Amino acid sequence: MDILGKVAIVTGGASGLGEGTVRAYVEKGAKVAIFDMNQERAEAIINDLGADNVAFFNVNVADEEQVTTAINGVVEKFGAIHICNNYAGIGAGIKTLGKDGPHPLDKYKTVIEVNLIGTFNVARLVSEQMAKNEPFNENGGRGVIINTASVAAYEGQVGQVAYSATKGGVVGMTLPMARDLANFGIRVNTIVPGLIHTPLFDTLPENVYQALESSVVNPQRLGRPEEIAHLSVFLAENEYMNGECVRLDGAIRMQPR
Repeated sequence: MDILGKVAIVTGGASGLGEGTVRAYVEKGAKVAIFDMNQERAEAIINDLGADNVAFFNVNVADEEQVTTAINGVVEKFGAIHICNNYAGIGAGIKTLGKDGPHPLDKYKTVIEVNLIGTFNVARLVSEQMAKNEPFNENGGRGVIINTASVAAYEGQVGQVAYSATKGGVVGMTLPMARDLANFGIRVNTIVPGLIHTPLFDTLPENVYQALESSVVNPQRLGRPEEIAHLSVFLAENEYMNGECVRLDGAIRMQPR
C-alpha cells in the first residue's frame, strides 16, 4: 500500500505509541483521524500537524454508537478509511488473589472491555467501511487493520492477569480476523511491543528505570514510540504481511516480576 493519500484511524492517537504513529502517517502523506478521549492533547497535535491532515474524535472504543458515529465522521471529512491502528488500552496491576482478596471482577471486566472488546469493536466496524473502498492494487486490496498486543500476551508478569488476558486475546484473533476479511481485501496484523518509553516511564525512580533498561537484551534500552510507528508503516506498506503478530521488544523475555 502506498500511504500517500490514504486515510488512517489511530485509536489512542493522542499520546505515546499512537501519537508517534499519527506523526509517521502524516509524514508519509496520509490523513489521520485520532480516536481518543484526551481532547487537549489531540488538539495540540492538530495544531502542530494541521487541521487539514489530522482530525479528532472523542471516542470510547468500547462504545458501539460512539465508534460508528466517529467512523461516519471520518468518511465525511476525508472520504474513506484505508488504515486502522488500534492502540487504545489500559492496564491494572492486581493479582488473581492478593492480600485484599480475589481480583475484583469489575476491574477485570473493565480491562477486558477496553483492551479486547474495544479493539474488536473498532476493527469490526471499520472493516465494514473499508470493504466499500475501490481496490487500490491488482490484488484487490482495500485496507489494513493493525492491532496492538504486548509481550505480556506471552510472558505476563505478577499482577498482569487481566492485561495479559486481553493482549493474549488480541494475538488470538489476529489470524482468524485476517481470514474473515480476506475476501474483502483487508489485511490484519498485530504489533507486539515490549518496554516502550511512553510518558508513564518518566514518573519512575531512576533506579527502577535503569533496571527496566538492563532487562532488555539488545539494544539495552527502552523502545521508542517512533520505532513502533516505523513498524506500523511497514505493516501498512507491505502487502504480503498478513495474519502476523510481530514482536518489537529488543529480545526481552519478561520475568515473573
